[in-house]
Amino acid sequence: MLRKIHGLPGLFAAIFLMTLAVTGAILSLVPAMDRAATLIPAAGEVSVAELAGRVVDHYPGAEQIVRGASGGVIVYYNRDGQPGADLVNPLTGEGMAPYEPSAFFIWIKDLHRSFLLDSPGRMLAGLMAVVMLLVCISGTLLLVRRTGGWRALLRPFTGSGSTRIHAELARFAILGLLLSALTGGYMSALRFGLLPEPPETGPTFPAEVSGGQPAPVATLAALSDIDLGELRELVFPYPDDRQDAYSLTTSEGAGFVDQATGELLKFQPRAAASVFQKWMVRLHTGEGLWWLGLVLGATALTVPALSLTGITVWWRRRRSSAQLANNVSISRADAIILVGSENNATWGFARELQSGLNKAGIQVHCSEMNALAETYPQASMLFILTSTYGDGDAPASARRFMSRLAYFRGGETLRYAVLGFGDKQFSTFCQFALEVDAALAAKGLSRIHKIELIDRCSGTQFNQWGGRISELIGRPLSLSYEPLPPATVTLELVERADYGVAVQAPTSILRFRQSRLGRSWWQAFFKASRGSLPDFEAGDLLGVMPPGGHSPRLYSLASSTSDGVIEICVRKQPDGLCSGFLHQLKRGDRIEGFIRQNPGFRPAVGSAPVILIGAGAGIGPLTGFIRKNTRRNPMFLYWGGRSPQSDFLYQPELGCYLEDHRLTGLNTAFSRSVEHAYVQDKLMEDQVAVRQMIERGAQILVCGGRGMASGVRLVLDEIVRPLRIDVETLRSRGQYLEDVY
Repeated sequence: MLRKIHGLPGLFAAIFLMTLAVTGAILSLVPAMDRAATLIPAAGEVSVAELAGRVVDHYPGAEQIVRGASGGVIVYYNRDGQPGADLVNPLTGEGMAPYEPSAFFIWIKDLHRSFLLDSPGRMLAGLMAVVMLLVCISGTLLLVRRTGGWRALLRPFTGSGSTRIHAELARFAILGLLLSALTGGYMSALRFGLLPEPPETGPTFPAEVSGGQPAPVATLAALSDIDLGELRELVFPYPDDRQDAYSLTTSEGAGFVDQATGELLKFQPRAAASVFQKWMVRLHTGEGLWWLGLVLGATALTVPALSLTGITVWWRRRRSSAQLANNVSISRADAIILVGSENNATWGFARELQSGLNKAGIQVHCSEMNALAETYPQASMLFILTSTYGDGDAPASARRFMSRLAYFRGGETLRYAVLGFGDKQFSTFCQFALEVDAALAAKGLSRIHKIELIDRCSGTQFNQWGGRISELIGRPLSLSYEPLPPATVTLELVERADYGVAVQAPTSILRFRQSRLGRSWWQAFFKASRGSLPDFEAGDLLGVMPPGGHSPRLYSLASSTSDGVIEICVRKQPDGLCSGFLHQLKRGDRIEGFIRQNPGFRPAVGSAPVILIGAGAGIGPLTGFIRKNTRRNPMFLYWGGRSPQSDFLYQPELGCYLEDHRLTGLNTAFSRSVEHAYVQDKLMEDQVAVRQMIERGAQILVCGGRGMASGVRLVLDEIVRPLRIDVETLRSRGQYLEDVY
């Protein structure tokens, strides 16, 4: 429900919201431009009397002096019967330039306030402010729910593509958009009488004035006591009318000044409601707060991107899950299929299962795992198909499943089967699916069949699973599904560096470039176009298609798009099909590959220390992180190899990074050297420093083999025990990340 509250108003109002956002961003420049063109004296340097005296010297026909919200001083005057207005220098009273509001900005303001439609347009703009407020509040709640709490909003987000971009932009812009929506809605409500207008009658004209000979304005005591920074408006009395007075408005209130005695008459302080209204206007427009205007303008510019990414996410979700053929209601369903997916790959298998069950005469309801109902009144079968995201986490469409399961009443006749999807290269292979299977069993439900795990979206494994399910439910269930292979590009090997042969651990650093270089500017702009790699970062994955039509193998990237190469570090595995293929490559040879983003393994943004731990080829992405540390944040590397003479991977580069301080500290351990040490030993030697860095919020990233990672976890548990935490606590905080194979 919350997602609908967030999404539907945004979808219908996207064009209007983008118009308001873009025009608001343009208008946000006005206070900064006014401020840049304004000379502002220091506090106490110029009084209102001094300013008025200087202005009168240069403008004998001065009628009014106005100090704008940005500090500019404007004089309105009459010269030879012709009215005029100039921006003046407050230190001299001389004119600096004619004052004439920009016709362009006036037009933009009308477009922003009313879509150029007068009163109906103003009502529509006010309604859009309410829509924006609703979208902001619901979006914030969705972010909190997605990340697991308010504190988690400050931690690195998981996910990729449009979903990740949408969440990151929302986190950046949410406070500014909320402020703009609240203040804009308030101003519209005032205009159309939905809120009472603050009383601002001002003081009545004094019943008596001295009527004496007018004194020079520069000598009037009341004006001499007021600093220029407090002035809002000074209206001069009519010429030759001794019964008139100066009308004075300041930041504190309004009153009159006797033009002969200089006495302040009938001063009335500004009402609290009026002050509140003025501040709401300032907070909305940035007038007088030029820096806030620029901040609000920057947040407003995220609205078009948020709209486009939001529409993209909505469309993908709708296409993937909502409109499945023959999807019956929960009350009529004989079988339920729930899907947990991060990037929609699992939905293809769900559609095939639903189609097969329909052909067997079974009514099916299919939806995402987040939509788990409290009960399914007619269903006797529950199928859960889920992937695992990141380090054993729930994918996007299943993050609320466990909390909803607490209220689930399955019934005595409902049996279930869980099918997990993952990649055996990762230590957390199908971890979330295993947790779901155990949780359902703990609820007292019976299994149709024990959990099965599908490696790399294998269509063959899925089809075989369908055959076993068919036998167990006593219905013909013929599944035949082969997911589309990933789109690949041709990569050419341009450089390689070989290590480790002497210690029976041949490892190579391989650098590729896309075979078709020299893309035109429009191909570079549309990164997702056919035959083009998306942007990537160190820690993302390169999928390599081995010969013979085998499933792709994934290797962690040691480079980013800006490096100009695709770099991986590969150890040759005994009987390794893909690693052996890669080690045989020569310069100029080509492979087929694709990029799979892995944002869950990446250093967090900020100045907290980063501790990189790895062994063997796991140094690849860690070196990529160091290479990108151009801000010289504290970064420490613990790495283990076999021999410093044979397999000290990246030794020259790491030396350079130590010299230019991209790498703060390097601690190596070699198992076949005199010290016979492992990376865990080096961590224990530095346990005090490591513990202190963790106390300061350090993030730990581990990359390498499972055995090494297991040993590192044990050592770190011992190191942080005095802090009364463990590695799992660090993992839950986003302070511990793994990329283990």
